[in-house]
Amino acid sequence: MILGYNTNGFAHHRLGDAIAILSELGYRGLALTPDVNHLNPYQKDHRLKQRLSKLGDLLAAKRLDCVIETGARFILDPFQKHQPTLISPTADGRYERLAFLQRCLTISKKLGSRVVSFWSGTPTDDAPHRALMSRLVDGCRRLADAAEKKNVRLAFEPEPGMFIDTMDKFAELHAKVNHPRFGLTLDVGHLVCTGELPIGDHIRKWQKWLWNVHLDDMKPGVHDHLMFGEGTVDFADVFAALREVGYRGVASVELSRHSFDAVNMARKSKEFLDRF
Repeated sequence: MILGYNTNGFAHHRLGDAIAILSELGYRGLALTPDVNHLNPYQKDHRLKQRLSKLGDLLAAKRLDCVIETGARFILDPFQKHQPTLISPTADGRYERLAFLQRCLTISKKLGSRVVSFWSGTPTDDAPHRALMSRLVDGCRRLADAAEKKNVRLAFEPEPGMFIDTMDKFAELHAKVNHPRFGLTLDVGHLVCTGELPIGDHIRKWQKWLWNVHLDDMKPGVHDHLMFGEGTVDFADVFAALREVGYRGVASVELSRHSFDAVNMARKSKEFLDRF
């Protein structure tokens, strides 16, 4: 298991500085969220290639494993958080999200990252469940085919408040997509939020498809990523299950709302998690 930290928790730092800090603190993984201030995927192609080359060298020098996260809030629409998505009502909106995710696949391939993580998004129309699922399955299959060509895995994250918000709904989606490149991102706090306990049972059930883990604390019924010790996540159970299944991927701290105190939060997080 590789302990990492999501760059969305260092939103006010230069990416190179964030990487240097995390390496110095002892992290061995990076969950990189390409965003307007961190490796913007929409900058001119020649500049992006140069940045990816330098970033790849830096990650290698710091010996940091990397996964690509795709949760930038306003990367596609400056007015609407996390829109458009793969379940948007218009084909143009769905294509815009798919094209962004495909750019992230390219970034992943260039950096030697093995995993790209993403989610369904929130519906913006009153389409029935069947129609929304059809849109999502189509987008996931297209993305999975592209991921196969680049030898990258997709790890889908159930997210409270989004269309796919529980493990049961993820199971339905996973069965319908039915693709060898389509697996799971498990956020341990989300399972507390949605009341799907114990967490260890889900880790064991999905061990074959568990390709990415998010670490944060949370309270039942409230989707708020908390500092460790402030919620009710049973981390002894979490890490016992991860060890039991032999999880060898990145497990990344996700505290995106704590960027105002990023260095202190990263240091405290590692001190807390090291005991497990």
